[in-house]
Formats: sequence, structure tokens, C-alpha cells
Amino acid sequence: MQEVKKKKEIARVISQREIAEGVFDMWIETSIAKQAKAGQFISVYPNNQSTLLPRPISICMADDEKLRIVYRIAGKGTTEFSSYRSEDEITVLGTLGNGYDLSKADDKTVCLLGGGIGIPPMLQLAKCLKERGKAKRIVCILGYRDNSLFLKEEFDQYADVYVATEDGSAGTKGNVMDVIKSEGIDIDVMMSCGPMPMLRAIKAYADEKNIPAYISLEERMACGVGACLGCIVKTKEKDHHSHVNNARICTDGPVFLASDLDM
Repeated sequence: MQEVKKKKEIARVISQREIAEGVFDMWIETSIAKQAKAGQFISVYPNNQSTLLPRPISICMADDEKLRIVYRIAGKGTTEFSSYRSEDEITVLGTLGNGYDLSKADDKTVCLLGGGIGIPPMLQLAKCLKERGKAKRIVCILGYRDNSLFLKEEFDQYADVYVATEDGSAGTKGNVMDVIKSEGIDIDVMMSCGPMPMLRAIKAYADEKNIPAYISLEERMACGVGACLGCIVKTKEKDHHSHVNNARICTDGPVFLASDLDM
């Protein structure tokens, strides 16, 4: 049976809970869960007509007919989502974007780096890499503002986990790159998602060490399907269709090889 690439449907909320201040963990029942891959995202549509555009949210976990998203309240749309309860209906479009190529970790020590709300998509990636069973070692470095440490215990099932906190309340004080330096972790390949300053630091480190780094860009998106050109990233090489140094995060990404980008 041929896989459906994108589908818009009415899904059902299974459960939702707040797992840190302003951070919500929602499971939804949807048929698009079957095709979800690590690093992909869905667009979630608010019911409030004044918030017209859907909100792109990374997939945290997917299991047959169930899909999990973990998001932080950032505006009207996500505030509305946080009020949803079990059995509420929710309109979703997915799955969207290109995720991580798991084969890039085969026979290698792979380091997964997640910062803030870039942590949730790393959980599905860690699980998939563990189940694939071909990585030499899986290391996860998770960066938090404080000791909320949401999802950390779940990561422990799949990887060797290190923590960095901005305020020093848990793990290493600082950021994810400080953990690599303080722990002396040898890395063959990096896979990451988080805020742009973190991704720039990862790219710089990967360039210096001459190792591949696959980064997922968090960016405000509008259409989510590549039509509006609202989420453009600069690339080193010209696109062979448009002949400009641009790529669309929502369709060409969100995961890119860092060395291909001009950041």
C-alpha cells in the first residue's frame, strides 16, 4: 500500500498535561501517526477564527494511531491548544517536512542535542535509533533553562543522557556545548534541534572537528507546505530550481546538513 504523504484530518485528543511551566504534553489519535518519522512535524489548526494560520509543532513520539506533541505556550494559538481536554477534536495536517536519516548513525557514536522546546523531537529520534540497533553509542545532551528537566527520564531508556541548565540547578551549568567540553565526549555525528544560537554553535563545532551535523531549524512557518516562501534559510549552494541560495525549511527541511547552510 502506498504511503500517504500529507493529510488533513480531524483528530481526537487522548490526553494532555502540563509537564513544566508553560510546556504541555498532548497525545492525539490520528491516522497520520503511522507514517510519522523522527524529525518531522505537523501543523495544528486553532478553532479560533481570529488565529488564521496553523501552528507547526514537532512530533515528539508516534505509535501506530497515536501521535504525541510537546509544545510551549507562545501566543494565542498555543494558548488555545493548552485548554484542550480528552475527547476534544483537533484539526491537523501531516506529516510534514523531512526528518533525520537514521542510517547516518550506523556504526557511529551519535550525539543528539536538544535545547528548550527542541528537546521533544529528539525523543522520537533516540527511540528510533535505539530500536534500529546499529549505532555504536547514543548520547543525548539536553539543555534546559532550569531544573524542570521535562522528558529527561524518558530519554534515559534510549541513550546515555547528560543535562545542561542555564542557572546551574542541574547537570552542567551552561549550554549543551559546555557538556561536550566538560565531559570530553568523542562524537562521530551530531543530530540536533533547538534555538538558532545553539545550532550555530553546533555548526561551528562540527566544522572545526570535521564531523557531520544534522540540524533541525525551528522557524515560524505559515503554510507548512512550501507555497508561501515564509520560512527561508540561506544555503551555500544555489537551488537548481530557483537558482538562488535559498531553501524552504518546511519542505526542504526542517533537517539540514549544517555544512550546507550559510548561518
